[in-house]
Amino acid sequence: MTVAACRATPQVKDAVLAKPQSVDGIPTDVRNPAADSHAPLSNASMEEVSPEQLVNTTSSPREAERQTSLPDHLSSASAHRAVILLAWPVLLEQVLHFSVGFFDVYLSGRLGQEETAAIGMAAYVSWLGSMIFGLVGVGATALIARFWGAHQFDEARMIISRAMALAICLGIAVSSVLFSMAPGIVWLLGLSGESVNIGITYLRIDAIGQIFSAWVLVGAASLRGAGDMRTPLYVLCLTSVVNIVLSTTFVYGLGPFPTLGVNGIVYGTVCAQFSGALLMAWFLTSGRTVLQIVYKEFLIRRESTWRLMRIGGPAALDGVATFTGHFLFLMIIARLTNGEAAFAAHIIGVRVEALSYLPAVAFGIAGGSLAGRYLGAQRPDLARACGFAAVGQAVAYAAVMSVLFFTFAPQIYAQMHIDPLVQTIGVDPFRLMACYQIPNAILIVLVSTLRGSGDTRFPLWCAFLGTFFIRVPLAWYLGIVLDYGLFGAWIGMGADNILRCCLISWRYLAGRWIHVKV
Repeated sequence: MTVAACRATPQVKDAVLAKPQSVDGIPTDVRNPAADSHAPLSNASMEEVSPEQLVNTTSSPREAERQTSLPDHLSSASAHRAVILLAWPVLLEQVLHFSVGFFDVYLSGRLGQEETAAIGMAAYVSWLGSMIFGLVGVGATALIARFWGAHQFDEARMIISRAMALAICLGIAVSSVLFSMAPGIVWLLGLSGESVNIGITYLRIDAIGQIFSAWVLVGAASLRGAGDMRTPLYVLCLTSVVNIVLSTTFVYGLGPFPTLGVNGIVYGTVCAQFSGALLMAWFLTSGRTVLQIVYKEFLIRRESTWRLMRIGGPAALDGVATFTGHFLFLMIIARLTNGEAAFAAHIIGVRVEALSYLPAVAFGIAGGSLAGRYLGAQRPDLARACGFAAVGQAVAYAAVMSVLFFTFAPQIYAQMHIDPLVQTIGVDPFRLMACYQIPNAILIVLVSTLRGSGDTRFPLWCAFLGTFFIRVPLAWYLGIVLDYGLFGAWIGMGADNILRCCLISWRYLAGRWIHVKV
């Protein structure tokens, strides 16, 4: 896909038509031209440029039609409309993902505290897997976005081919580690009694699905770099339907299937992940997407692996640091007064909170995809504009959700769990959480935009600072030492988000991310 909003200046044409120097088949000079003193900066709006002004480097009319279909819509849109056009498929995808997680928690809430704790623990561990897969996925998004914006389509296909090969290896490695570490994870979280056996079994089954999850997540990240937001939506539609249907069937033993209880939830999840991986593989090999796997490039090469990890490495470390902080945070919550009830209340709270931040994730992914492609097309002015537009849309939605969360907190907990103690513990912290949804939305959007542009190191340092010097110490001191319980622990969580929001906003406004080379 080309970026139709790019002005076809002679400098752009030269950049497109020139044969770049390469290493391992990948150009080494793909960088942000704004870093060069001669790069043209235009203040023209997106409406002023038409697709016909771009240089077409495709090899066939069919290929050209596929690659220019998205920019034909973006070329006549404002920054806000451009973000919305890309964000709505991602938003639907996030809603589906939330619905599945929400439904899993709802099913476990019908079974008991131990089952809800197991679901929450597995959700955090799966989140760790997705953060590690960002080692490849974030790098693929940034590189493909730059290549696509510069009309270097063959290089983009090479990147997705090698990224998917890495995804398989990474998925197997993560699955093996999580499977073997399941007893240690349960022990670290302080679970006891029947929760121990439930947790270990659940985690080990869930670990198998990480192999399929890696394939889907890296494939989706690569497609988004080229602006294809709909294909990941189709994949998640399938996995969501399979997950909900099979989880319900296995939990309650519907039809010819035995009653599996809480394990039925995770069996349904793994089956859904497998079906999603099959569909993603079909899309990437059938020629029905703008990016396809090139079989001769479906291998691991040192140079391309280094380029992917140089960008994705900080993002993956960011994710691991954030996960470690959240894990320590969970250990604190499990040791609060009424630990199991507080743990269940926390899991419900963060699941429902997704209703607020998932749109921010969608706007951030759209902003990151647009920013990366506009930087590749020598339009840093439009890259900045798309980021600002994404923030504005996410903040407006987060403000509405803050009011709803604060107002209806008692009703939410009454519907989500049958235990009155869980309901009582959860309401006040949930109302506190409602008060910092706006800075949380800003943080999510700007971090995604920076990553989509290749700036992954600064968010890493912010995550490290906020997690280990704000969130965890405050949660321990307020929640355990002063015995403020879950409310005190969530003060630490809010303070972390607000600090990082301020730091990331400063980074974005300063504009140094525009000059980051990929």
